[in-house]
Amino acid sequence: MARHKERHLSHRAGWLRASVLGANDGIISTAALILGVAASDASRSAVLTAGIAGLTAGSMAMGLGEYVSVSSQRDTERADIAKEIWELEHTPERELAELTAIYQERGLSHELARKVAIELTEHDALATHLTEELGITEETLARPLQAAATSMLSFAVGAALPLIAAAIAAQGSRIIATLLVSLVALIALGIAGARVGGAAPLRPTLRVVLGGAVAMAVTMAIGKLLGTAVA
Repeated sequence: MARHKERHLSHRAGWLRASVLGANDGIISTAALILGVAASDASRSAVLTAGIAGLTAGSMAMGLGEYVSVSSQRDTERADIAKEIWELEHTPERELAELTAIYQERGLSHELARKVAIELTEHDALATHLTEELGITEETLARPLQAAATSMLSFAVGAALPLIAAAIAAQGSRIIATLLVSLVALIALGIAGARVGGAAPLRPTLRVVLGGAVAMAVTMAIGKLLGTAVA
């Protein structure tokens, strides 16, 4: 019998979430920081210094935060796996009964459910119980280093876009250039993330763009108010 080779998109969930989140945060937070400082009539060097600081601190914080978060998830998974190993070694009949009950709940008769449970247990008891009881598979296991590296890199790439726009734009057009580049980048991110994840692009793109636009507008308003007050 030919081996089932069909691939679904859920195996991309870990790195896709980390990359979209990192790039989205990089674009929005750095653009908002640049726009807030620029709106206060700060000098070009102050604007670029703020942008570079935001890119550096943000990418490091994003990577570290993702590593800590996903490591906690992995620790929980390891604890569950260890518990399942112990139960299979010490209470195999109870584990077999649990597996039989799972298949009965899915519509199999008791006799067929037990037969399936026995055969799968003989084939790979641990993998079967992890999948059926806990929903843990090789593809869904938490990967802290992958998540951290993906988040850090995607944040830096996203943050570099508004920073480059602010660096090369003329003094009078810096805010407009940063806004346009950031919004275009958010549109591209929304479309790319939706396509990689197999979703229709409209709603994900609108979420990303509208959220980013609100964040940048609020930061610009605060920067303008503070700049006027200080002046």
